Amino acid sequence: MNATPEDDGGEVVPFRREDSEQETPPEPAAGEPPGTGGQPPRRGRALGKAGLISAALVAALVAAGAGALMVVRPYLSPDDFEGVGSGTVTVRIPPGANAEDIGTALADAGVVASSRSFVNAAQERAVANRLRPGHYRLRKGMAAGAALDLLLAPASRLVRRVAVPEGLRAGEVLRRVAQLAALPLKELQAVDKSLIGLPSYAPGIEGFLFPATYDVEPGDKAVDVLAAMVERWGVAARQIHLAEGARRLGLTPLEALTVASLVQAEGGTDADYPKIARVIYNRLRSNTPLELDTTVLYAQNRRSLKVTESDTKVSSPYNTYRRRGLPPGPIANPGEKALLAALNPAAGDWHWFVTTDPAHRITKFTNKESEFVRYREELNKNLGTG
Repeated sequence: MNATPEDDGGEVVPFRREDSEQETPPEPAAGEPPGTGGQPPRRGRALGKAGLISAALVAALVAAGAGALMVVRPYLSPDDFEGVGSGTVTVRIPPGANAEDIGTALADAGVVASSRSFVNAAQERAVANRLRPGHYRLRKGMAAGAALDLLLAPASRLVRRVAVPEGLRAGEVLRRVAQLAALPLKELQAVDKSLIGLPSYAPGIEGFLFPATYDVEPGDKAVDVLAAMVERWGVAARQIHLAEGARRLGLTPLEALTVASLVQAEGGTDADYPKIARVIYNRLRSNTPLELDTTVLYAQNRRSLKVTESDTKVSSPYNTYRRRGLPPGPIANPGEKALLAALNPAAGDWHWFVTTDPAHRITKFTNKESEFVRYREELNKNLGTG
């Protein structure tokens, strides 16, 4: 991703180190000539691994001559620019980089005059542990303190944030990622599924692209983004003990994930999710077709609140009006609440539910077919089709 130029703001005061305070030497001991008494150590500056440089060491270096002073000069007074710099340059901070690594990268890019000036600034302000990996938009010829300020400013980090809401189908997720991350859709669609860490039982990516917000860095490829989403799904699956919960219900992990996708797709409020899961399990136990509108809509790759009788006759393994049992896989990418509902269904004898008022997310549950018919009529009236 190309960096866009920044407008130079007003000049800020560059970071400067305070001069060390001078301590008054003690009076010489009795009988001792003036100037020959013990000298107190001069206050040194913390320089990372170099430690404190004592006055005795400085005196020894002076005695050793100019050559020794040239050795320690970069530590005592490293080269540094003044001001906020100019132009723009993108610098990548790799994961695991320490202050010295970052200082070297900045110096190589012409951002700061020397690595040591940056290290000193980071140590004196005690912010080295706040530096994060990523790509940053900086300027050339910056004072070390000014460069540090930008590295700590979130706005300087070059990243595209991609928020993936719950319930999107895989194709919808890919289109959203392509738009928000500026990645070619064809590249996302063509990613080799064996490279993104899917579990062995996954028939595809549907259901495994976990809804969350992802930071896409410059240089990230389509495979990197999908792998991050599958990895995040794996984290959630372990946290909620998906495999163990599915086993407790007599399901495979894929079947539990499929139930969660049905729960998510059917919607309602968070409180409705465990009830919807219970309806699904009750109908499975009685070998009654699930008859879920969302499955026939998935089979037709469309979205609508209106499902006709002809829709329910579509030929597809995902048509739960014509086929008993669960569909062959997930029909959406469920979030954590739907996953938990699938593993922890509510107690109840309901066999039907209808979201009678989609605009207000009102869902009604019943174990009587006559009430179900009445709820469907209420829905059709709210949709203007009754």
